[in-house]
Amino acid sequence: MAILPPGFIADRSGNFGIMTALLMVPLLGTAGMALDFAHALSLRTQLYAAADAAAVGSIAEKSGAVATAMTMSGNGTISLGKADARNIFMSQVSGELSEVHVDLGIDVTKTANKLNSQVSFTATVPTTFMRIFGRDSITISGTATAEYQTAAFMDFYILLDNTPSMGVGATPSDVSKLEAKTGCAFACHQMDQATNNYTIAKSLGVAMRIDVVRQATQALTDTAKTERVSSDQFRMGVYTFGTKAEDAKLTTISSLTSDLTKVKNYTDAVDLMTIPYQNYNQDQLTSFDSAMTQMNTIVDPAGDGTSNTSPEKILFFVADGVGDSYKPTSCTKKTTGGRCQEPIDTSFCKPLKDRGVKIAVLYTTYLPLPSNSWYNTWIKPFQSEIPTRMQACASPGLYFEVTPTEGIADAMKALFLKVIRAPRITS
Repeated sequence: MAILPPGFIADRSGNFGIMTALLMVPLLGTAGMALDFAHALSLRTQLYAAADAAAVGSIAEKSGAVATAMTMSGNGTISLGKADARNIFMSQVSGELSEVHVDLGIDVTKTANKLNSQVSFTATVPTTFMRIFGRDSITISGTATAEYQTAAFMDFYILLDNTPSMGVGATPSDVSKLEAKTGCAFACHQMDQATNNYTIAKSLGVAMRIDVVRQATQALTDTAKTERVSSDQFRMGVYTFGTKAEDAKLTTISSLTSDLTKVKNYTDAVDLMTIPYQNYNQDQLTSFDSAMTQMNTIVDPAGDGTSNTSPEKILFFVADGVGDSYKPTSCTKKTTGGRCQEPIDTSFCKPLKDRGVKIAVLYTTYLPLPSNSWYNTWIKPFQSEIPTRMQACASPGLYFEVTPTEGIADAMKALFLKVIRAPRITS
């Protein structure tokens, strides 16, 4: 029998080496497992980035999915959006990821006026160190979503004040030129005289406010064409207060249509209302009350804007805000022989708004005429109320005032863009 050296059993000097040897395998395995997991998480982050790009990109504003959704009358799946999402996802995969098999689950759907995209991924990443423990792979997965509110379908009824007061010079310089030649700031279009203030203004190259409004309206159709997502997203119609004073009534220049080029061309016909002779009908030719009442019969019930069969309704009203009509009993200001000169009576805006119609008001600032006795007597006393009343007529946030030194075209565009409110993507 072998005899152990004295103190052998009690000797502990080799324990550390033995323990280290015993623990080395699990320690190395744990460190390797951490490296494998870190590697898998890195790849998962890259796949998440690709899924985010695919979810958002497939329903971006100019995407095929949005264009398709704008033509759909109901809800449903958009196959084109699914294909685009897959293509975008795969375009983001490179390097090591291109060698990893990824299972994709993609869904792009339209519900009401919202597009939703969902991109889910599952991948199996091979391990290196974890093989020690018999685990050859790690499964990673994730889901990215995005939502896009489609641009609303809208019908714009553009009501342009073309009554004689809109024959005022477009700028102070135009007013001065006209007054110097005729003694009057207004280019009244009198049909009983071959040469009248209107023809003189034309010969002098004086721009009237109605000229600027006409051009701005035509420019607005171009803006609408640029901004629309589908060819029928916006429809426009143009209306005035009448071609001639003897038959002053709401007049259709262009019926409501999505053919905005036609609207632009028809708007060439917008011009200053003619009068048979000076002071015809005591100049009672601007009835906002009548125009608003008639527009209320023309504008169809407002929809929610989610489809071309349920468009929102917007009355786009451009005027200088001063009414001049026969109202012997209901005028909000003093009258003379029943002639009522007043800021717009906002009670006639209310019926339209009560029906869900939005009213966007562009107030073309009524120019003070300090050298004109008629202005000083009848308009100056309520000059400060004109913009207040016009703003009260407008729907909240849809009021814009433009002075003669500012661009009416730019103002109309700014108001239009405010109305359509560019949609945003959330993810």
